[in-house]
Amino acid sequence: MRIGSKNVVYSMSAENKPAASCKPGETVVFETQDCFSNQIQTEDVLFETTDWDTVNPATGPLEIEGAEPGDTLKVEIKKMDLNDHGVMVAVPEMGFLNNFIEESETKIIPIEQNKAVFSDKIKIDLNPMIGVIGCSPGKDEEAVPCGTPASHGGNMDTKVITEGSTLYFPVKVSGAMLAMGDLHAAMGDGEVVISGVEIAGEVTVKVDVIKGKEITDPMVERNDAFYTIASGPTLDAAAKKAADNMFTFLKQRLDLENNELAMLMSVICDLQVSQVVDPEKTARMRVDKKALAEYNIQF
Repeated sequence: MRIGSKNVVYSMSAENKPAASCKPGETVVFETQDCFSNQIQTEDVLFETTDWDTVNPATGPLEIEGAEPGDTLKVEIKKMDLNDHGVMVAVPEMGFLNNFIEESETKIIPIEQNKAVFSDKIKIDLNPMIGVIGCSPGKDEEAVPCGTPASHGGNMDTKVITEGSTLYFPVKVSGAMLAMGDLHAAMGDGEVVISGVEIAGEVTVKVDVIKGKEITDPMVERNDAFYTIASGPTLDAAAKKAADNMFTFLKQRLDLENNELAMLMSVICDLQVSQVVDPEKTARMRVDKKALAEYNIQF
């Protein structure tokens, strides 16, 4: 199954109608526009001249049959394919480094031989990742613009959301309503100038439903680690929530008292920044599976 890039939403909402429907266990390809809705194709097009109402389109939503509130949606990222060029922008008064930006600039970044060609002297290894991915908020919750992260997912701009990762989302409406977009060919933690290498592409995912397992915020699993992801009005708030969620996750799986677990986390868990430029900030906490190999922790 394939969902074309013209099937997009600009907010994640319980009112959105599905672009497609599938059964648990199926594989689906999402064709995505870049975060500018493909409006910037040359360096003379500045961010201020684009239609801001169409920023961060997310392809979908995909309805997953049988997913109900209180379940968890499992999303395995099987493959990511990127366009042959990406876009970056710097904009005055926007981003973490706005005090250094005096005028707007657009930069087209060619993709050649698995490198993002920033300049003749700087060629960056690709780290394809998904900036916007999530499910619908609940029926009693307001719609969330795709540019904003929250407990449903959204614009988390978290670079471990990449090929080979498995994501877990709280299901808040029937069908879950999965949507995604805002791919990056590469991005550093923080996304400090408001953009990574923004790029169009395709994402192949396998979706499944874990019945009766309820979580509050998204999680990521990779071969070597689990991550709790959380967003909040400040980076401190996001970091605290990510740490609290990791404590809860480990508490349910380890035979440790609170003090022991807190001390252990202070040694084996890493608190990491995802992004600091969106309306809500996003942080993540990582725990290495190897440190807890004797427990064989599973989601």
